[in-house]
Amino acid sequence: MAKAPVLTPQAEDFPRWYQDLINKAELADNGPVRGTMVIRPYGYGLWERMQQEMDVRIKDAGAQNAYFPLFIPQSYLTREAQHVEGFAPELAVVTHGGGKELEEPVVVRPTSETIVNEYFSKWVQSYRDLPLLINQWANVVRWEMRPRVFLRTSEFLWQEGHTAHATYEDARDYAARIHRDVYADFMINVLGIDVVLGRKTAKERFAGAINTLTLEGMMGDGKALQMGTSHELGTNFAKAFNTQYLSRDGKQELVWQTSWGVSTRMVGGLIMSHGDDNGLRVPPRLAPVQVVVMAIKGDEAVTKVRELGDRLKAAGLRVQVDDRVDTPFGRRAVDWELKGVPVRIEIGPRDLEAGTAMLARRIPGGKEPVSVEQLAELLPTVLEEDQALLLRQSRERRASRTSDVTSLAEAAEAANAGGWARIPWSELGPEGEAELAQQAVSVRCLVAEDGSVPDSDDAPGTVAIVARSY
Repeated sequence: MAKAPVLTPQAEDFPRWYQDLINKAELADNGPVRGTMVIRPYGYGLWERMQQEMDVRIKDAGAQNAYFPLFIPQSYLTREAQHVEGFAPELAVVTHGGGKELEEPVVVRPTSETIVNEYFSKWVQSYRDLPLLINQWANVVRWEMRPRVFLRTSEFLWQEGHTAHATYEDARDYAARIHRDVYADFMINVLGIDVVLGRKTAKERFAGAINTLTLEGMMGDGKALQMGTSHELGTNFAKAFNTQYLSRDGKQELVWQTSWGVSTRMVGGLIMSHGDDNGLRVPPRLAPVQVVVMAIKGDEAVTKVRELGDRLKAAGLRVQVDDRVDTPFGRRAVDWELKGVPVRIEIGPRDLEAGTAMLARRIPGGKEPVSVEQLAELLPTVLEEDQALLLRQSRERRASRTSDVTSLAEAAEAANAGGWARIPWSELGPEGEAELAQQAVSVRCLVAEDGSVPDSDDAPGTVAIVARSY
């Protein structure tokens, strides 16, 4: 009788495969309140590495980290009409505290534009105070009706940037800089996901924004996932909160603003972009553990893997030593495969005699014996090859499953068949977008014919990317 697979095969049931992988790779559990999640240490390690890589890029763009309260007076949200309308269905509202009814209900932070502007209006007095570039790492709550771990949860972790600028042009350019130099650079070069950079339609724009820039990734089942967004807020919040500055000309002017964020949704994107029927495949540049050094059995092997682990760490690699010889080797190997550690180095009694180790590569697959003495020099090259392979596979999947179409029916057919469609926006328009939405197909973003981000929704040659999405 054939042995049952550890995970439900992707081709059989992709959503079940996703849930199986989260459980078997020990990434997260469902929380006690519907829509919440408990992130387990290995899953949180992935998020920590994302934070570290992102934080460097955010600071390189000039932003500084700060922190704003979790509780926001409800009246703050009502000051910007589009904002409160957009978030009203998702709000969690606290009406009692300390055993008493509150004089004013408070909202559990869904996003921080309103409370940030309350303080920006105090901190910004003159053009000399601009640009003001702030980021915070925090949790937010948006009451989710159809939760899915990492992808849509009522509470999730994220970073949210908020900036104020003297001019529209400066704010526009900064939103684009975050979109390109922070988010796209990280997602492409660290996550290994070939995201499309585009502009959201008016229907899909962030509540209260005048423009939303997005990054869309194609998952293993052909659906799209919005990986991050950067918003131009114009002066909408500045008007609501009277956030003004004294210009060089001695006039009071409203600031122009941006906000931007990515979240633990990226962990879900990582799983669905790179995972296979054997588990996760973690890009080496991201991996909390790039190399696991495993003793197969025997005291001498345990001593050797500890020594080798220290040597590889000294070479700058992120290494974990697995010397649990009282646990069957096969079980341990499957566990590391599920977790997607890029490289396993396996050492047993015969390897000790030969001065070799077995090198197992998770991303392309396969094993080969190598000299132990060559590992410190060899592994950085191997890891970079595997990083490049993941990005190439992501790019090839998107290219092979994207169709150029000219009609609404063809666009819906391509999306429902598990791919993306490119259709001229002039052929689709808001009316076609609304019709597709009735079939659970959405316009993910608008791009120029050359793949760049268009300056406006109706720029000549603008193409809509159409897909089913998470």
